[in-house]
Amino acid sequence: MNLIPPFDAHRVFIEPWTVNLPQTVLIASIGLIVALSSALIGNYLVLRRMSMLGDAISHSALPGIVIAFLISGSRDSFALTIGALIAGVVTTVLIEFIHRRTIVKVDAAIGIVFSMLFAIGVLLLEFAPHTDLDPDCVLFGQLEYLGVYAGSDPLQSLLASPQFQLLAGVFALTVLLIALFYKELLVSSFDPLLAGAQGFRPTFIHYAMMCILSLIVVSAFEAVGAILVIAMLILPAASAHLVTNRLLHMILVSVVHALISTIGGVHLAIWLNCPTSACMVLVGAALFAIAWFIHSRPFASVDLEDVDQANKNALLSPSQGLAGETGECQ
Repeated sequence: MNLIPPFDAHRVFIEPWTVNLPQTVLIASIGLIVALSSALIGNYLVLRRMSMLGDAISHSALPGIVIAFLISGSRDSFALTIGALIAGVVTTVLIEFIHRRTIVKVDAAIGIVFSMLFAIGVLLLEFAPHTDLDPDCVLFGQLEYLGVYAGSDPLQSLLASPQFQLLAGVFALTVLLIALFYKELLVSSFDPLLAGAQGFRPTFIHYAMMCILSLIVVSAFEAVGAILVIAMLILPAASAHLVTNRLLHMILVSVVHALISTIGGVHLAIWLNCPTSACMVLVGAALFAIAWFIHSRPFASVDLEDVDQANKNALLSPSQGLAGETGECQ
């Protein structure tokens, strides 16, 4: 039994950008905007050692989606987004409450909260009357089906897509906030105590970042689902962290990673006739393996504890400022 279809270079690389151009542009653009938004915020999650918080928010948003559907009576994207966003914020607050008020570590608090809220969402789906939400759509997305609505004009189809409009708005907001508060995010990610001493209010920054994370995860539901968005959050940032220890360089590398994984995933999905979002994640995982190989070479070996200490020393050095030119945390 041949599980892998025969490779046809013309069908895989040429036809998507000629015969099926509108569909390819719509699918690739939506996938890319999700990957870019996830990669940008994912860098801070990796640096803060909070990678699985995105997983918690993505699963915990399910009850918010169901409750919003029951209240609004429709599957309007805006209503479901608001419900999921509220659920994401509640998840963050509950995790912090359990972690700070008990001896339970943050990883255990994440597991407790997201499993509990996800179970509540599943029960609401089962027992709520007239609920026609598809759990598979929420969990796995439907990126390949969005291309069905593409017209003959690629640009017009893209701009008319409500999913692209929502995701583009979230991406623009993410870029704007990171650009405006780059220094605050930098300092609070490496040393919250120093951030507090500088008057940056690290607790407020943390909750604000969690709100943006919730918005990114929720807006990506219809495209890639709650499961695969986790990989898009972590893989680019983790890959970038293996090849560089400067924050600005990490952001640039993660953006390139998101671009390559998106385009490569589109072509891989056409070849294998598989879900596009899953293929994007597979390409991203392959890029992570390459970064891991580079990192494991003797000339690229870096002690992460030394890097963290160097980052703190650079931040504390009065001659270099908050992000001096010689500091590894730029």
